[in-house]
Amino acid sequence: MTNFHRMFGAAIMGAAIVCVSAPAMAEDAALKAAAAGSWRAPENAARDQYRHPVESLTFWGLKPGMTVVDVNPGNKGWWTEILAPYAKATGGTYVAAVGNVANYSAGDPAIMGDVKAYTLSPTVNEVPAGSVDMVLVARYFHNWARQDGTTDAYMSAFNTMLKPGGILAVEQHRAAEGADPKAGTGYVPESYVIEAAKKAGFDLVAKSEINANPKDTRDHPFGVWTLKPNRTSAARGQEPAADFDRAKYDAIGKSDRMTLKFKKVK
Repeated sequence: MTNFHRMFGAAIMGAAIVCVSAPAMAEDAALKAAAAGSWRAPENAARDQYRHPVESLTFWGLKPGMTVVDVNPGNKGWWTEILAPYAKATGGTYVAAVGNVANYSAGDPAIMGDVKAYTLSPTVNEVPAGSVDMVLVARYFHNWARQDGTTDAYMSAFNTMLKPGGILAVEQHRAAEGADPKAGTGYVPESYVIEAAKKAGFDLVAKSEINANPKDTRDHPFGVWTLKPNRTSAARGQEPAADFDRAKYDAIGKSDRMTLKFKKVK
């Protein structure tokens, strides 16, 4: 084999993992309508400029009629306000995978539709096996990484609940490569997520810089929580230091985030 053929073959293999730009992705009128819904909390809608929900969901491959699991969305969560009405409008199913189903609420059924809620923890997975088209994990890997085995347990559960070829969608605060995922800063390296996904039987299909923020230096005094929307300015129970420059961190905006799309292959 010549050097040319080796290089050409490597290029073809590398092309399997692509970066997709927003203009290249098809528009979904129902998704845009859900994101523009009057039911959304104003403070949630204001964060669209940083979280790019339509672009992100389009990149991940959301389609009408899908069954989508939202991992630990919180009551009336940020993604819930978009995904649940979208599922209702398109004949799909929105599933909340939460630690305590008894305490979960998606909001008004007239808007959110028939939301399914199942218990999900490192030891319990009640989501029916092979029933899901897409699993969305938004900013939880930094919590799981601090407890040995937790990331692997959740990844295994995602694989079990997904149909063959199902999508694992990830949005996560991104640390520099080589950073310790257990550091407690709220950030983990992209490679940490990719390696965990591959170990669980997923292939990386594509990456996007939709949610990248080059202004985020990722070295803030209170970790990612120094930035919006938390805006932490002091340790719990203490007052901010006199010289703490809140405006400096507000000017950064939201965190730098990886946006990854995986496919279940085994």
